[in-house]
Amino acid sequence: MRYRRRYRRPVTGTVTLIRAPELSDVAEYAYAAGVTPPARLVFTAGACPLDAVGRTVAPGDPAAQARQVMANLETALAAAGAALPDVVRTTVYVATTDRADLVAVWQVVRDAFGDHDPPSTLLGVTVLGYPDQLVEVEAVAAVREVA
Repeated sequence: MRYRRRYRRPVTGTVTLIRAPELSDVAEYAYAAGVTPPARLVFTAGACPLDAVGRTVAPGDPAAQARQVMANLETALAAAGAALPDVVRTTVYVATTDRADLVAVWQVVRDAFGDHDPPSTLLGVTVLGYPDQLVEVEAVAAVREVA
């Protein structure tokens, strides 16, 4: 397990990740995040494991799909003028009943974020929208407008 800080930590000057010392430090994410005004919020659709022509990549491999999802999420954020360190929170969906699949996907998502560990919800769901899709990640980001 990584060393967990138990204090407020500004990441980008716009997003502040908040630790709650009264809560367990087992979770690999901050329990809350704040946005310092003035900031523009960016809401992404769920990033899916699709290639450039719309095919689902890596059927049956949740970790490989998670890597594609995170690449697609970074592309969507960039199109909106944001990046992973600007993310305030995520929701990670995994079509599985196997906790090992959840853990594998979570590790890919955490690795993509590096030291930035925004609040996140990880869910096992029955089915996702595209054929053979196992993973989807949606995010909210906050960016400071540059004058």
